[in-house]
Amino acid sequence: MQAGAYEFITVTREDRVTVLTINRPTAYNALNAAAHEEMAAAFDAFAADDDQWVAILTGAGRAFCAGHDLKQQAAGGGLVTPTSGFGGLTGRFDLTKPVIAAVNGAAMGGGFELALACDIVVASAAALFALPEPKVGLAALAGGMQRLPRAVGLKRAMALMLTGRRVSAREGLDLGFVTEVVDGDPLPAARAVAAEILACSPLSVRATKEAVLRGLTVPLEQALAEQWDYPAMRRMLASDDAAEGPAAFAAKRAPVWTGR
Repeated sequence: MQAGAYEFITVTREDRVTVLTINRPTAYNALNAAAHEEMAAAFDAFAADDDQWVAILTGAGRAFCAGHDLKQQAAGGGLVTPTSGFGGLTGRFDLTKPVIAAVNGAAMGGGFELALACDIVVASAAALFALPEPKVGLAALAGGMQRLPRAVGLKRAMALMLTGRRVSAREGLDLGFVTEVVDGDPLPAARAVAAEILACSPLSVRATKEAVLRGLTVPLEQALAEQWDYPAMRRMLASDDAAEGPAAFAAKRAPVWTGR
């Protein structure tokens, strides 16, 4: 296990899994400018590392992420985020590796948007979610206004976004933006999900994520025709893993994935 050297986040690598923990517990893991840049750098490193296949994002202490550091903004720090979006993730549209949110507590504003930008959301039963930006004169500009309607439908999303109402993890499960609710720390459950993903071909997982997300924005007929030319799909089809899977099935053995 290796750890990254950061001030406001911690990064550990557990075999093929990168665990990124927002580490500003006294600020409920609200992100200041430096924390944004550290998270962007950590996700850059994850994306570029061929040995890292799945990421888990969580928070230290009692909160997942309380969003922007409003004290920094009140002091004139503004709403500056990296080009890859809030927390270096919400605007990162070329990341085909899966990211799991382990939501251990409050996910407010940008914190909720971080969770929505993840592919799978495992939440503690004590977790809370909200987009309260209108209550402080702002709007959910890090993808919340676009991703939440896609996840739960327009009318239910409007009811949350126009009121800033807090939603429990179990209500989030019913609405559809939470994948699983657990008692206590969600990190073990997120690790279990990561292990299930790691049992699959990493290139197949990336091709699937890419095709699904691209397919949401185009007509079905177009998506079916174009998926063959998506970069991750072409890499999967030409890979050693595409031969290893059928060979392992025929030999009645577990496949040995290389990601190549």
